[in-house]
Amino acid sequence: MSKREEYIRAYAKLVVRAGINIQPGQELMVNALVDAAPFIREVVREAYAAGSGKVHVAWKDEEISRLDYSNLPLSFYESVADWQQALLNGLADRGAGFLHIDSSDPAAFVGVDPQKFVAMGKAMKRDCKAYREGLDKGRNAWCIAAIPSPKWAARVFPDLPVEEAIDKLWDAILTATRADEADPIEAWDAHRRSFDEKKTWLNEMNFDALRFRSASTGTDITIGMNPGHRWAGGGDETVGGVYYFPNMPTEEIFCTPDLSRADGVVFSSMPLCHHGAMINNFSLTFKDGKVVDFSAEEGYDNLKAILDTDEGALHLGECALIPKDSPIDRTGILFYNTLFDENAACHFAIGAGFAECIEGGVEMTKEELKARGVNDSATHVDFMFGTADMEITGISKDGTETPIFVKGHWAF
Repeated sequence: MSKREEYIRAYAKLVVRAGINIQPGQELMVNALVDAAPFIREVVREAYAAGSGKVHVAWKDEEISRLDYSNLPLSFYESVADWQQALLNGLADRGAGFLHIDSSDPAAFVGVDPQKFVAMGKAMKRDCKAYREGLDKGRNAWCIAAIPSPKWAARVFPDLPVEEAIDKLWDAILTATRADEADPIEAWDAHRRSFDEKKTWLNEMNFDALRFRSASTGTDITIGMNPGHRWAGGGDETVGGVYYFPNMPTEEIFCTPDLSRADGVVFSSMPLCHHGAMINNFSLTFKDGKVVDFSAEEGYDNLKAILDTDEGALHLGECALIPKDSPIDRTGILFYNTLFDENAACHFAIGAGFAECIEGGVEMTKEELKARGVNDSATHVDFMFGTADMEITGISKDGTETPIFVKGHWAF
């Protein structure tokens, strides 16, 4: 076995045993593209070696999906098939873990009507309630990871022959996920502990608001924090006490801001690849927590479709802090994949907030969470705005201001 093959096998073991942290007898649902079959076989092998219950694999093919989008009417995407509802809701009710292995082509769905993605998101929230709430409220462990595909690699490294591009993207993924370290699982345990200092400090400070300013882009926005808000990051824990990592890689410390308290303008610092369409050089202007204006040099219609999803899509659901010297940022690579690119810079998300980011939130109803300032939406879209000159200031209830970031780095 070559060194690369050893690392890939270690990566499969990592996403199963640390990402999902599969438990004895627990079912596992794996979503992947057909091109990823060799890696998925390693994942299934590792899951059974760890004592999992039945491993279900749901395959997709981007070319067939594009044919569907091109030929089926919008109405088709406004509901979820009965069999799919039964599968996802049934697995969620039985405590399954959900693993998504992404290898998508960033340009796979360029030109597809964005309203079809919007309709699909709404339908999933309505028809697959047990599944969605299982993920949102910590009843089911889930993990998103990625492996290269020829089209993705060619987009990231367009000047290289495809095979070289795939090798280079594999190197970047294995490094970003710590899968090339001597003991990747221990490396992730140490990574988990590294978040604790920052989370503890931010939670103890209990800021009433955060102000973000960047002279290089023009970002100048202040967001309010919910009473009882909690900063998270590095991983999560199910209600049953099982620790897992929803994203591999992850470098963010995040919270859910008050949906009604955001004022100012934020400019993107990196392109956003959303459902195969690029949205670039865009801005969002907020007043009283709501987007009141927006612009985009590229992908305006796609950005508009996201914002038109529902009322919640006009409000913030997440604020994530990431210093500019993060490992992903140091690669200098634009991955055209939010899983990686969001970990290179501070980002916001418009749409749904996190129940876990407010004290007692996982036990609250949707209405109770909204009353506490946690946004509700059928979408959740991260976009990057962090820069090397980003200044972040924490504002206490008495008006005291405390630096959090200075010139794109932690101030403490």
